[in-house]
Order: sequence, then C-alpha cells, then structure tokens
Amino acid sequence: MFTKDSVIGIVGSGAMGSGIAQVAATAGHKTIVYDTNITALEKAKTNLTNSLGKLVEKQKITADKAQTILSLTSYSSSIQDFKSCHLIIEAIVENIDVKQSVFKELESITSETCVLASNTSSLSITSIASACQKPEKVIGIHFFNPATLMPLVEIIPGVATDSVIANHCQTLINSWGKVTVMAKDTPGFIVNRVARPFYSEALRIYDEQLADMATIDWAMKEFGGFKMGPFELMDLIGHDVNYVVTETVWKQFYFDPRFRPSLTQKRLLEAKFLGKKTGRGFYDYREGSSLPEPKKDEALAKYIVNRVLCMLINEACDTKYLGIASATDIDLAMTKGVNYPKGLLKWADEIGIAQVLNTLNELYDDYQEDRYRACVLLKQMVKQGKLFY
Repeated sequence: MFTKDSVIGIVGSGAMGSGIAQVAATAGHKTIVYDTNITALEKAKTNLTNSLGKLVEKQKITADKAQTILSLTSYSSSIQDFKSCHLIIEAIVENIDVKQSVFKELESITSETCVLASNTSSLSITSIASACQKPEKVIGIHFFNPATLMPLVEIIPGVATDSVIANHCQTLINSWGKVTVMAKDTPGFIVNRVARPFYSEALRIYDEQLADMATIDWAMKEFGGFKMGPFELMDLIGHDVNYVVTETVWKQFYFDPRFRPSLTQKRLLEAKFLGKKTGRGFYDYREGSSLPEPKKDEALAKYIVNRVLCMLINEACDTKYLGIASATDIDLAMTKGVNYPKGLLKWADEIGIAQVLNTLNELYDDYQEDRYRACVLLKQMVKQGKLFY
C-alpha cells in the first residue's frame, strides 16, 4: 500500500508536526507540511535547517543526507497541496471539533486511497473518524515528543478502521525506524493511560505529607531506577499538558477515581506555574533559587517506590485484561515511550504477583477507595499461580 514514493502530508508545523515531517523525509519520502500560519511555517523551515546542521556537525548524518531531507520537505499554506498525498498525519490542537473539521476537509480533497491519521494523545480516533464519509481510512498514529528522538509510536485503529490499513500503517512506521505497538481506541491508549499513577500516586503521597517532592523524586530514581522523578517530569512536560491529559483521561473514563486529578497540580496550572518553561512549577527554577534536598530515608523510599510501582503494574494489568494491548506491547510501550527501567508486567513477575496484589489490598483496606481496587486479572493469576511471561 505504501512505498518509498508515497507522499506524506503533515497538518501542523509546530514541534510535533515538524518532528514527524523530519522523520518521514529522513526515511526518503516527499513530505508536505501544511499550516495556515505563514510565520509558523517559516519558523519550522528554519528549525529543520538548524536541526540538520547540528546533526551534520555531530557526524550523525552526512551533508548530502541533510540536503536530501531538505529537498524532500516542502511547506504550504494551501491544503489543496495535499491532493497528491498517500498518508496525511494531523498534529494540531487537542480539540475534537477542530480535528473533525480538518478531517472532513482533508477527505474532500484527497484521493479515495489516501489514509488520514491523527497524532492525538488523548482523543477518540473513532470520534474523529465519524466526521468522514469513509471512516475506515482513519487511524491514530501517535508519536512521542520529540518525534525525531523517541522510538515509540502507538498505532490506534478506530472502531471502523480497516484492519488491512492498520497493518500497512504499522509496517510503514516500522520502516521509518520506529518501534510500534498496536492499541485499542480507549482513553490515553497505552502510555498515557498506564503512566497516570506515576504522577497521581506520587501527588497523593505528597498531599498526605508522607514525603516531600524532592524525597519522592529521589526515591523513584535511587530505588526505582527511573531516569526522572515524577515531580521533575511533570515540571519538564508542563502542567498545561500533563494536568490536562490526566483530566481528559479521568473524564473519558466516566470519572473513575483511579484517574482523578490532583488539586495541588491544578492550582499550579491556575497560577500559570507551568514548570521549567515558566521558571516555576513544583520546583523553583528562577535564577538564585536552589532545589530542595531530599530526606534520604531508605525505608520511606522503598515504601514510596513499592506503592507507586504497584499502582502502575495494576494499570498495566488492567490494560492487558481489557484487551487494549498485548503484554509485550504494553511493556514495550512503557520502556520505549516513557523510558521506564523495565516493562511493568515483567517487573510484576520479578516482584511476585502475589506481593503486588497484597500491596494493593493493603492500600484498599486502609483507604476504602475504589482508586486502589486490584485488577481482577491479578487476582486470577495469583489463584492460578500464573506469570505474565
């Protein structure tokens, strides 16, 4: 279905759209970046030139390769230029009405065989596709930021998506040097669903004054093996992004308490303390400020890691139980999409599934909250003495 001659269209010239365009052009495809904002297009063009220049300096690519990528990439403010495209990937604002409008227009100007994809991280592919006459040609292809560096791409067929198209899209993105996983069209797909407890349980521990932010971050790095602590990571992502994803997933799961957002994080968003990009978030990054020191209590650290990790495993287990993705794809998604030190289900086998269930049951007994209910698959596996692998 797709070949080296397939033309790729990208809607949106922001960081995400530009990154995906660079990946496609690097793989040898003629790539058209479309945006209604001329200034944004010019900026994207300059950024690509600078980015490729740095790669040449570092000897990651040759000057000839850089020139080829530039020559394969064109920029347009006319959506009509997408008429020759075989695949179009939309990477614009996370607003369902805007996306549906764009997809409806794309379908009206492209060929019968052109596949329309959304890079959405939290909206329903099925809902986006409903705006089209041929929803079977619509799919989710979710890259992670920065698209040029992050290896993972989630492939998400909607309810109406043709399975042949889904398989062809996965093959194409694999040929671009990415690691792909297939996920059912549910809120947050794999990564943004399974990762929620990394933030929310850390926030809960902080809100309960069991440990401060620096101590929780230190514990998750020192004893959990994570590259960044949850508060550092939220500040890096930005609360305008991280909080909104949490709130979106929570609402889409009919206000399931497992995904309930934190008021502490909401207040930062309201104060416009968005993290590193604004100089303040959970931590103060302004000049002259110093980051707080953690309380290096090993017993407390192990409690923090065990609690957060068991909540993550429970979510991964539920994702497997509900058929959203396979155990292999769930573990691949978390190691390649958010750099977890191990796949969560493999980790569960190592810790002992009975031990994970015991931790969750203890939390449930203490709190009597549905937030801590153990996945039924965990209970079944303990009874049957089974492992994930």
